Amino acid sequence: MDRKKAALIAGLTVLLAVLVFLFFHSGGRERLKESEGQGASSSEAKTPPDRATKTVRLYFPREEDGLLVPEERQIVADPSLAREAEEVLAELISGPRGDFLPSLPAETKVGRVFVLKDGTAYVDFTRDIAEKHPSGTEAEMITIFAVVNSLTVNFTSIKKVFILIDGEERETLNGHLSLDRPFLPDYSLIAKR
Repeated sequence: MDRKKAALIAGLTVLLAVLVFLFFHSGGRERLKESEGQGASSSEAKTPPDRATKTVRLYFPREEDGLLVPEERQIVADPSLAREAEEVLAELISGPRGDFLPSLPAETKVGRVFVLKDGTAYVDFTRDIAEKHPSGTEAEMITIFAVVNSLTVNFTSIKKVFILIDGEERETLNGHLSLDRPFLPDYSLIAKR
């Protein structure tokens, strides 16, 4: 009887691993191909006139001190938290409109966002986030907390963010900050204006 239980548990574990793999590796690439053909990176350019919008706050670093400064944008309102989170991240990738620095490399794409009931958001970026990222601990910290703070400020159900690259866990973003755990927001990095 114990062998049957062990075999059942092993089978369920393998099935779960396959489902997680398929979740992070399916669908997102199709959406990227569609959006690449559209040419516009701003959700304002893609927003159909009859769709409701929502104001969100994004965070970009200020050149003089590296602190994060908020910038408001409009995204398409969606009943899916994951889709709205993907829109927020796409806007963050599109870069600042004011006199701030980009938070993420422009070549970065968002694969998928998945939010667990405990408030952990799993965000899957393409490898460009690491390969095109400027080197340094401070640059990595600003990128990570621009993402984390932008998601947690706009979505109260997101409490912490786990960053994946190409559907997999990585040790670091670009050799400095560890990505082995989810990140809580750090609002001390936000400029007081």
